[in-house]
Amino acid sequence: MAAPRVMVLRAPGTNCDEETAYAFQVAGAVPERVHVHRLLESPDQLQHYQILCLPGGFSYGDDIGAGRILADQLQLGLADTMRAFHARDTLILGICNGFQVLLQTGLLVTQTPQRTASLTWNDGGRFEARWIHLQVRNPHCVFLSGLETMELPIAHAEGKFLVAGDAALDALRANDQIALCYCHPDSRGEPQRSERLPYPINPNGSTANIAGICDVTGRVLGLMPHPERFLDATHHPRWTRFAFPPKPVGRALFENAVRYFA
Repeated sequence: MAAPRVMVLRAPGTNCDEETAYAFQVAGAVPERVHVHRLLESPDQLQHYQILCLPGGFSYGDDIGAGRILADQLQLGLADTMRAFHARDTLILGICNGFQVLLQTGLLVTQTPQRTASLTWNDGGRFEARWIHLQVRNPHCVFLSGLETMELPIAHAEGKFLVAGDAALDALRANDQIALCYCHPDSRGEPQRSERLPYPINPNGSTANIAGICDVTGRVLGLMPHPERFLDATHHPRWTRFAFPPKPVGRALFENAVRYFA
């Protein structure tokens, strides 16, 4: 089968589109960086792709909230197009700012006038850039197949995942939508306790240590960490100190997406 085509959707302020496109390329896909204005001019072009990715950065400068303007563009100009794309058994990935955008479009969690989930300022009130440990909580998510734990870098100021009360959190758990949680480095895949872990293990104060969620189909994933920044063992800041080269688990996420269409 032909390699899947990937639309890496960028906007003014997006700054991770090139490395994200490269990540899909080394995984075996055919990526293309497309400006959101080009997609708004010709929405039908999305039907020629199998994967849609919203990469990290600061779309429109995050001037009125992280990802808010780009999310509004997608909702107002491309809502039907996005729903039709998802209905075709395709994949959608949102990384960092892309996660912030996806969460506001309703593709991950249905958003009503009373929003049930959001991403807001880190508890520390500042930008956090560090490597963190993650536990995969939903192996049925296409992107996370075969993965149990991950170590990836983060780089965000508004990454604290919040839900509108216990009922909303229970719904995410019941629907198996919690995909990734921050965890202690030595957790080794055992079930993570639900109470909030301390900083910097949970680097932003997210509810239930949530670092990423998927939709109910497992084909849409949003996460705050950056898998495109760990494609090779030498990308790890301590790679020279390991007895064996560290496994570039970020690359595995993109390879899973390509393998879905094999």
